[in-house]
This record gives sequence, structure tokens and C-alpha cells, in this order.
Amino acid sequence: MVAGSRNTFRELKTRYDDAMHPQHFFQAKLLELQQRHVKYDDTPYSLEPNCKESPGGLRDLQVILWVAKAAKLGNSWAELAAHGLITATEAHQLKRNERAFKDIRIRLHIQAGRREDRLVFDLQNAIATTFGFETTESRRASEYLMQRYYWAAKAVTQLNTILLQNIEAVLFPLSHQAQTINSRFNEVNGLVDIASDDLFEKTPRAMLEVFLLLSQNAKLKGMTAKTLRALWHARNLIDAEFRHDIFNRATFLQILQSQRGITHVLRSMNQTSILGRYLPNFRRIVGQMQHDLFHAYTVDQHILMVVRNLRRFTMTEHAHEYPFCSQLMANFNQPWVLYVAALFHDIAKGRNGDHSALGMVDARKFCYDHGLSKENTELVIFLVQQHLTMSQVAQKQDLSDPDVIQSFANLVKDERHLTALYLLTVCDIRGTSHKVWNAWKGKLLEDLYKITLRVLGGETPSTDRELKNRQEDALKALRLLGIENNAHIKMWDQLDIVYFLRHDASDIAWQTRVLHDKIDSPTPVVKCRLAPIGEGLQVTAYLRDQPDLFARICNYFDGKNFAILDAKIHTTKSGYALDTFLVTEPAFASNYRDILNLIEHELSETLSKQAPLTTPNQGRLSRLSRNFPLVPTVELRPDDKGQYFLLSISANDKNGLLYSIASVLAKHKVNLHTAKIMTLGERVEDVFLVDGAVLHNPKNQIQFESELLEALRI
Repeated sequence: MVAGSRNTFRELKTRYDDAMHPQHFFQAKLLELQQRHVKYDDTPYSLEPNCKESPGGLRDLQVILWVAKAAKLGNSWAELAAHGLITATEAHQLKRNERAFKDIRIRLHIQAGRREDRLVFDLQNAIATTFGFETTESRRASEYLMQRYYWAAKAVTQLNTILLQNIEAVLFPLSHQAQTINSRFNEVNGLVDIASDDLFEKTPRAMLEVFLLLSQNAKLKGMTAKTLRALWHARNLIDAEFRHDIFNRATFLQILQSQRGITHVLRSMNQTSILGRYLPNFRRIVGQMQHDLFHAYTVDQHILMVVRNLRRFTMTEHAHEYPFCSQLMANFNQPWVLYVAALFHDIAKGRNGDHSALGMVDARKFCYDHGLSKENTELVIFLVQQHLTMSQVAQKQDLSDPDVIQSFANLVKDERHLTALYLLTVCDIRGTSHKVWNAWKGKLLEDLYKITLRVLGGETPSTDRELKNRQEDALKALRLLGIENNAHIKMWDQLDIVYFLRHDASDIAWQTRVLHDKIDSPTPVVKCRLAPIGEGLQVTAYLRDQPDLFARICNYFDGKNFAILDAKIHTTKSGYALDTFLVTEPAFASNYRDILNLIEHELSETLSKQAPLTTPNQGRLSRLSRNFPLVPTVELRPDDKGQYFLLSISANDKNGLLYSIASVLAKHKVNLHTAKIMTLGERVEDVFLVDGAVLHNPKNQIQFESELLEALRI
């Protein structure tokens, strides 16, 4: 409460109004809004949105009222409606959403016991229960709350765009003449404008046509407020009859087949709720959170991100980002088929079943309804059903095993299916989160693609041929490095076939170059280089084999905050360990030479001491992992050849997790041969090739698995 002289207040108000320049104020607030949106990633769909500052939140509503007040267009939603800037229905909707956001903010402050405007994971469930949401078999209470929040933020974003355009038109009137596009639409200052206010009511087909125009005409940058409002109010006209209209189906396919603007148009269709109305199952996943610990976006935003990634492969200005993928896309006939698959690959998320199988049913119906050819329909169905397969094979299976490659080749059948699945897989992983994709995953997928392509071309997977080719390529590289012709022989005589099959020619040449004159070294030799894949470091440790070696190396990297992406464990015929690790540092320093030297010195010193293993620390968990913990799983089974055991582990990621696993392996004298480390955001899915006497005794095996589960628990 503020009290004082009325005359003084009137004088203050007069001076304030005289000093106010509505046009300058509008431009300043618009810039401020744009900068704030950039700060929050230009999306209202963050998994932990700020109900006040995020796009579509409370601050966006306040900006509208501030600029309207400065322009003397009203101080409330009702007054804005009276000035014709919004309809009475829109005013009611804005008022309702404003009240909802304020309600959420108050509850956040109460639950947190302090000012807290973010719907953080720690508070989402508690806030949801205060609104009466309950956890069901398929979804948490927080998921219902967040989906409602996203719907409200989406509506605010839409109405915000309309209002800002209307206020701008009042403050900056343009004399721009409307240019006729056709009998239904005009172009006004680069925006599509409807020729009549009731266009969509009279001609519902025009609701898809406006998006087709945006995709076909580079001069059109968006829609006028009048068009946006008309679309928003007419969206309910998209019903079963509309979806069965052959003309509308053809128009939607034309949008997907456009040469430009597809991503922008699909996002606009989603923002205006047209996409969800046309594809009812898509509407179900709008604003749906994904608590799988690696998706950073809601399902609908992830799907559109995958489409965007595919589209970038078609654009020459982005060819430098992923040149191999861009080259494949340039030679791929009818790339729009991939966009259809992308739209449906996750559309069945949250339906209490295998989303790949359920999505396949939706995709089949879409293809049939829209008249896709038999070949394209089969490809789309295949991609939706198998969209997780290539990633699983590349990251969890042994790509040096001819049987693995032959099995995958049998699945994809031909080059078109292989290329399509590869491109979709790359875009799918990249569309989950900026933390999930890395160069190592890219290399694994590319290797699997190239090896499989050779098999599809008629080459029979052959261990002998692959061994010979790798050795020849490694020798060529050694010659280029100036290594004498026979310098490799003594070292290679100590290595078996498994070594050569698990390392590529580049690795073999590098390790031979740095170790060929140290094969009898009495002290540990550690060599380090920048990984050839362009990301991370490659570290090789060569020393007389010792107990718990893998655990010691894991402990060292854990202490230095390096993440291990891959490990290849080998023992030479003379009893030396030759272990190779691919590691990344969270904040890679520019003085990498110092880091390489530091690792080579410190790790060799650590391995020389052979100190007792320390007890693994209980690693810190992120908010996401704390609130959405996985039930850890451990699966142990013989490999296909019966020589080793495959140990598969799934758990929340945390600092020191790999060292905890290695400590259990060391305690039970389980030998490690390879480790395929798959980190998916806050989740790990690791596969180890192991052997040891304990694994052949059922009672001891149960004890071993129990201790692993205990190490994985959070």
C-alpha cells in the first residue's frame, strides 16, 4: 500500500506520460522479450520451465500489458478487447492462463519455502498433487501437470504473437499495399493475409493451403495477426471429414515434399495446433514429457527436431556439419519419405506398449490414406519399427563379428533401407539432447553402415580378409611414418587375431609406432593422443598384466573427471596388458599437449605403485536422476560362441559409476575383454565381454550380480 498526495501523483503521472514514447518503448520491450527468449532456448517446452521468464510464461503476458498501457490501448485484457486488439474469448483465455501461471508460481514459492519460479524436477510432483493430479499406471502426476502447463504456454505464445502484431500495427502504421496471391490470400509486408475474415469457415481446405504457400514462396515470412487468429479459431473444423478429404491429404503431402521451409512450416503448424488436429495421434504427444533420462525435449518437439536434422542434410549451407550424411542424402531418392518416418517414429510414446510397434500401425494407416506407393509404405513402416535397432547394434554389439554384420544386413536387406535407417538414426540421436550425440557414436554408426554396405554389395563377411586388410593398411601407415620395414614384426608376433579385429588400422599403426621398441619394458608405458575421430583422447596403457588393472585405470580417470566412452582390453602372448581407452573431458582445455603429457606421466606412475583399490565414492546425482530413478538391471548370459559372457548393465549415470562396476569385477576376479560404454544423457547402458571362474558357478554368479546391483543403486 502506497499513500500520498493526489496532486503529487497526478503531476508524476503527467510527467511520466509526457516522457513516454510508445514507439521507442515498444521496440525496447520487444528486443528485451527476444533476448529473454534466447536465454531460455526460444522454447516454452523446457523440461524445467521458468513459469515467469520462459517463453509463453507470465512475463510475456506482462510485456503485452506494459506496451498496451504505454500506447494508451488499455490496462487490462478487457480493455484490450474493447480496443479491438483481441476478442472477448481471447481476453478470457489470456486472463485464465495468467491466473494459472500466478497460481503455479505461488505454489512453487510455498513448496520451496523461498522464491522459486522454476518448475524443477524436485518440485513438479509436489505441485501436481496440490492441483489434484494423481499418478497412474502409465504416467506420473507431474507429467499431467507439465502437459497442461505446456498447452497453456503454447496458447500464450500464439496469442502473444497476435497481440504484438496488432499493437505494432497501431504504433507503426504501414502504407504497404496488399499483393494478391490468389483469390483466398494476399501478401502484406511479407506476411500471408486472408482475403476475408471468414475464409477458413467457408473454405476449411485453406487452412492447409496457407502452410503450403509458406513452404513454396521464399518471400513469405509468416502470417498476419488476422490470419493467425482466424486459424486459431477455425482449428476445430479439422475433423474426420477434413482428414478424409483427398484434396487435404494431397496438400499435406505437398508440404512434406516442398524444397524449402518444411521445418519452419511444421513448427508453425504445431504452434497453431493444426498439425495435431490433422494427425490426432500427434496431438496426444504435444507437450508430453519424456523421463527416460536422455530426451531433453517433449515428444512433439523431439519429433520436429529430428525432421529439422534430416532437412539440414539436404542443404548445401550445412553440408560441412555432417558431410557423409549430406552426401548420402543428396543421392537419396524422395527424401520426404524420411520425413514421414520421422513424424511417426515416436508418435506412440506413452501408450502403454512398444511405441515402435504401435507407431508402425499409425504409419501404415497414414501411408495407405495418403496414397504412398507400396515401396515407400514398406520403407516408412520398416523405419518406424526399427528406428532403435541400428543404434543398439552399433553401440552394444561387436562390429568385428561377421555374424553380427550378416544378421544386420539380413534385416535391412538393401542399400536404400540401410541408408534410410542410418540417416534417421543419426538425426534421432542428435535430436534427443546436445549431451547424447558425440563423435564416437557417429564413428560407430558410420562403421556399421560401411561394413554392412559392403556385405549388401555381395561381399561375404570374412575374418581372414578383414584381418589381412587391416594389417596391410596399418603397414602402409607405418611406412608413411618412417618406421622401418620389419620393426613391427616382434610386436605383432605377440598379438592374436582378436587384437587386430578389435582395432582399426589407424589404432594398430599408432600403437605399433609408440610401442614397437618398448615391448619388453619393465615399467608401465602410457601413450596418449587426440582421438582421430576429432573428439576426446585416446589412451593406451602397456605393462605387465596385474590384478585389478581395469579398476585402477577407471579410478584414475574418475579422479580426473574424464568420461570413458570405450575400452578395449587385451593381453599379449607374453603376458603384457595392452589396454586402450577413449575418454572425454567435460571441459576440454585448449592446452591439450599439457593434458596428454600429464596423463602419460600420472597414469604410468599410478600403475607402477599398484596401491590397494580405494572404496568407490557414492557419486552425486543430477536433479533429473534423483527424481526419476531407474531400477538398475544386470543381465549375464553366454555369448553366441560360448567363449565369454556378456554382462549388460542399465542404470542412472553418476560420477564414479564405471569404477564401482570395475571394483566388483576385480573383487570377484572377473576378467574384462571389451567394454562398450553407452551413455544416454543421465542414463547408462553398458555391455562388457567378460570371463572368470565365478561366472560358471550359479551360487557365486548370483552373489556377483547382487553386488553389481548394489553398486548401481542410487
